[in-house]
Amino acid sequence: MAVHIQNPNFFYTHHLRSRLTSSSASPSSYLFSRHSASKYHHNSFICKSNDKDDYLIDAPVSVGDGFSFSGGKYSDQPSPSDEWLKQGKWVKAHRVGGSGVEAKDPIFGLTMGASSQASKDLFRWFCVESGSVDSPPVILIHGFPSQAYSYRKTLPVLSKNYRAIAFDWLGFGFSDKPQSGYGFNYTMDEFVSSLESFIDEVTTSKVSLVVQGYFSTAVVKYARNRPDKIKNLILLNPPLTPEHAKLPSTLSVFSNFLLGEIFSQDPLRASDKPLTSCGPYKMKEDDAMVYRRPYLTSGSSGFALNAISRSMKKELKKYAEEMRTSLMDKSWKIPITVCWGKRDRWLSYEGVEEFCKSSGHNLVELPNAGHHVQEDCGEELGGIISRIISKSALF
Repeated sequence: MAVHIQNPNFFYTHHLRSRLTSSSASPSSYLFSRHSASKYHHNSFICKSNDKDDYLIDAPVSVGDGFSFSGGKYSDQPSPSDEWLKQGKWVKAHRVGGSGVEAKDPIFGLTMGASSQASKDLFRWFCVESGSVDSPPVILIHGFPSQAYSYRKTLPVLSKNYRAIAFDWLGFGFSDKPQSGYGFNYTMDEFVSSLESFIDEVTTSKVSLVVQGYFSTAVVKYARNRPDKIKNLILLNPPLTPEHAKLPSTLSVFSNFLLGEIFSQDPLRASDKPLTSCGPYKMKEDDAMVYRRPYLTSGSSGFALNAISRSMKKELKKYAEEMRTSLMDKSWKIPITVCWGKRDRWLSYEGVEEFCKSSGHNLVELPNAGHHVQEDCGEELGGIISRIISKSALF
């Protein structure tokens, strides 16, 4: 297997090679209101490391911005991330703010590459869509930090009956990642308003929203502001208790002064560790390629992660309290279902059942899933979402 390395001094190579062995998601089952419904099993998959001295990482050199540590690594073989990109499209939504001055990196003050610059008018969002455009829309929203790719197993299941759309938030995956202070500052309020812009752009119909993790706080605020747009709201391991309103060390490290800027440029710390340290999920090598690609091809992904982490650390407690207040409000009309992976290593299950019971919201327990429910049992989740939406349509 040919290996091409633009920068032989790329210091993550050995670390990546030594860390990467993987298997498929663990078998999982789910419970509706604590009663076992059924079980699903996946065949195990073991991927061995490359025997070469250098680990292969797919990333087109042409898109490097001059500030990534690697400048971009690539192979002559088809890239998993290229295949994912072929499935998607870019949607322009949410007006760009700022003065239009070219962005500079926060460490050395160097002018950043094109991927770090804001669009001229509207931001570009990368999204993947499955199903008929005439079917009821379901929008799948990834958590912090992740990508639309996390719903790759869920999309085909939902597409049988729904128009399923998964997108990358601004600053993540393959959507625009402007440098903070140059068009988008990654505050929670901006995520709320940008979400509204995106939803209004992709559909005029009422939608069902599925959101995972810490971004649930922004999505619930959007739903509170625009109840006329929402049919159902499904929350996957959201921060529901006061103890949840604190970022785990795996994420909060990116908010640290200087150290955060450095660590956010490390693909292992920025993508692999957050995905694998919060539950039972073990990444296949091809999946890891997709998650790492934005961090390997441009410094903009890391700097966006740094800015988002600082904003999240500062605002999470306030937004989590607002979310709990909204969900406990007796005047809340949107049907809510909480799906909880009980092997979440970041957010404790303690207090979740009591919260759902006291607020009157449905609870679906997934005993073998972790924080990233869609990664651990994506196909099963698609079936659960379909049943939740179809059931609510009867009332």
